[in-house]
Amino acid sequence: MSDDLARMRTEYARTGLDEAAAGDDPVRLAQTWMAEAIAAGVQEPNAMALATATRDGEPSVRIVLLKGFDATGAVFFTNYDSRKGRELAQNPRAAAVLLWHPLHRQLRIEGAVTRLDPQESDAYFLARPEGARISAASSPQSQVVAGREELERRWHEAEGHGAAERRPEDWGGYRIAPEVLEFWHGRENRLHDRLRFTRAGDGWTRDRLAP
Repeated sequence: MSDDLARMRTEYARTGLDEAAAGDDPVRLAQTWMAEAIAAGVQEPNAMALATATRDGEPSVRIVLLKGFDATGAVFFTNYDSRKGRELAQNPRAAAVLLWHPLHRQLRIEGAVTRLDPQESDAYFLARPEGARISAASSPQSQVVAGREELERRWHEAEGHGAAERRPEDWGGYRIAPEVLEFWHGRENRLHDRLRFTRAGDGWTRDRLAP
């Protein structure tokens, strides 16, 4: 298996990302790339690897779904008592990456994290499918459970108590304020394009990084 992995290769495109195409507004570029991933039919184009860390710097990472992105930041939702929620309470910073492999692109996001206003979390919660709302209310996310049967029992109990009608107090949204946005575009011979935008006051600085 290790030999098979070592031999795996994907040759990337001849065209990539230059400074002229990137422009000076990384938020607009990120929104363009997201729209192009959606238009291209990339599966789960909003799947985002989210890395958090404890106060002592012990990291963890998982996939979440990006549910909003604009100049104020990248939005996702979770249980506040989940591992990521506990870590963000200790160390309110995160790094994230979205990979659109068919387009040979990825986007990295780094910044400080804050909770959304309760009204924003309420609105998103009520827009979710009913089953997902019940799951959010019934699942003790990241905690040890006895088995699948316990999860299903908790779900049905929550369903019977009208859990879908109101957002649980321990569930809601977070926003990563973009301090760094890095755009990666695959190129031939592993000579990839990497453009990094770093927040500087009301604007951005742009650097090219070696691949």
